[in-house]
Amino acid sequence: MLTFKNITVRDAAMLRRYYENCDYALCEYSAGVKLMWRSALRYAWAEAAGCLIIRCESEGRVSFDYPVAGPDGDEDAALSAIEAYCMETGIQPEISIVPEEKAPVLLSRYPYVRVSNIRTWRDYLYYKEDLQLFAGRRYSGQRNHIKKFYAQWPNAEFRPLSVKEDAEAIEQFWIDFKAEFPKDSGSKAMAELELSKKMMAMPDKPWLLRGGMFDGEKLIALSLCEKCGETLIIHIEKALYSYAGAYPAMVQAEVAAFGDGCAYVNREDDAGDRGLRTSKLQYGPAKLSPKYHFLPQNELLRHVSAIPELKTERLTLSAITEADIPAYNALVLDSDRNRWWGYDDVGGLGAPVTERSFYDVARRDFENRMAVNFAVRLNGTLIGEAVLYNFDYRGSAELGCRIDKAYAGNGYGTEAFRCAAEWGLYQVNLSRIVAKCYKENEASYKMLSACMRRNGEDETFFYFEKLV
Repeated sequence: MLTFKNITVRDAAMLRRYYENCDYALCEYSAGVKLMWRSALRYAWAEAAGCLIIRCESEGRVSFDYPVAGPDGDEDAALSAIEAYCMETGIQPEISIVPEEKAPVLLSRYPYVRVSNIRTWRDYLYYKEDLQLFAGRRYSGQRNHIKKFYAQWPNAEFRPLSVKEDAEAIEQFWIDFKAEFPKDSGSKAMAELELSKKMMAMPDKPWLLRGGMFDGEKLIALSLCEKCGETLIIHIEKALYSYAGAYPAMVQAEVAAFGDGCAYVNREDDAGDRGLRTSKLQYGPAKLSPKYHFLPQNELLRHVSAIPELKTERLTLSAITEADIPAYNALVLDSDRNRWWGYDDVGGLGAPVTERSFYDVARRDFENRMAVNFAVRLNGTLIGEAVLYNFDYRGSAELGCRIDKAYAGNGYGTEAFRCAAEWGLYQVNLSRIVAKCYKENEASYKMLSACMRRNGEDETFFYFEKLV
């Protein structure tokens, strides 16, 4: 299973190995965004199949960036690793900030999926030449502002900034900027300002492209950029409001200074701020880059509103009820027989066992559409259970079955297993049912062989599948 580590400043070099040549052209696929927002969005990272995988936690939800492949990376395997992690931890595999060119991959991957593309989070992507030259009628306003700016401050010039050498100028800029900062900017703007100050204070690195507009010795505007593939991503742009025209002058200068080898400039999203939206649109974006959000749904979510009653020649499969609790507890707590079950029911609780513990788990798992626990009944008596679980959101789920030892050896397990599998494949619209058994478990091997096709093994298990 994936092991995630919280992103820290020490991870900058690792992040840059993946983002330096990444051509997704979205601001989130950059070291700067991950470092700047690492605490607010609880960013964590892992590597799998030669890919970088980022986990984000926001407003109580967990999501993942689309994997960023290294030179020999396997995106499909990385997506499978995300899905396996989600199944293991009991969460949905939300893939967020998906670049436009990767959306078809996920649309074909997930049979059932909710997709959103919110306007608020789209990045403003510009042609580099447009912001460097401001040529043509549509940029006449920017050219006039820049002309007036240099007319009023003829000695203004833009040059690279060094934290070490320009520390005093940067510190004074923040004092001056805060003095001019609108008092009604709100908490989000203030929080972003504090994060910007921390980013600008990071140690000098070749990939951290800092620049400043000076009026003599006074720093009146500053920026922080980063090259990712063919895109120059501008993370921070701040200018003193008292210097009219400083913003367009700085945009033009920073793109000229840092944009070599780039085709595009990303000035990030507007977060729904009306002023930012108006300003960024005035610069004539080439496009508003979408960021798709994919929320795969399993077949239970789409097709199963209640656990049905299924019948075979001898058995009935139906929902476990409160009246079944004593018999169900006896089944679950039969440790000798359940050594072949492959799951520690008691350990999985994470809490002391009570009379209702196992029943409540089964009920919650169905309420969350994570599993279906069927009671296997003979003449109304619970004699076992069949569980459909581990939905992979790609049309596959795992099936397990256990029968009370007092009823073993009568073919009830095979009958119940086959019934649950047929229901999953033909009523729930799964395309694949998988199962496994310990190599030492001859009874389960015989049962699975009668219902499914064997498709592999490892040191511990034989694996089986049934397809439609």
